[in-house]
Amino acid sequence: MQQVNIALFQWLSAGHAPSSPWLWSAGLIVAAASWLCAGLLGLAAWRQPAQRGYAVAVLCAAGVASLMAHALADAIAMPRPFMAGLSPNYGGHGARGSLPSAHASVMFTVALVLCLRPALRRTGVAVFTLALAMGWARIHMGMHFPLDVAAGLLLALAIAASRSSCWRSPGVS
Repeated sequence: MQQVNIALFQWLSAGHAPSSPWLWSAGLIVAAASWLCAGLLGLAAWRQPAQRGYAVAVLCAAGVASLMAHALADAIAMPRPFMAGLSPNYGGHGARGSLPSAHASVMFTVALVLCLRPALRRTGVAVFTLALAMGWARIHMGMHFPLDVAAGLLLALAIAASRSSCWRSPGVS
């Protein structure tokens, strides 16, 4: 599995000879994706007052995702690609565990929990698209392996599934 992970990383990453436009694009996505995600959630809550309580629940799920991702990354202690010498660290990231990606975990959680609510599904799809772009960008910049981002998606799926089964109230979808 690690051989496939490394092969995918080498295909997606900037490596030691980056293309300036791609690296610039990845840096822009890394800098903006989280803010855009928060902005989309805020815009949805502002435009749909009936969904504001649910937006708070989405933020709580994001907090859970962040705490769980960081705890897992600390416990697993998987080195990042730049720590293994596979790529320079183009994003200035610290040398700590990378599996799962906390950014991917949080953004995919926000996206999936939004998608559970029909009134917020379009916003969820937009955030999911941002999460995919952010995952690629963090791989491209040498901060994560593809498996780190995929593990973030799996953690988000687990959190969204628990939200779907545990947080459901009568009359709420």
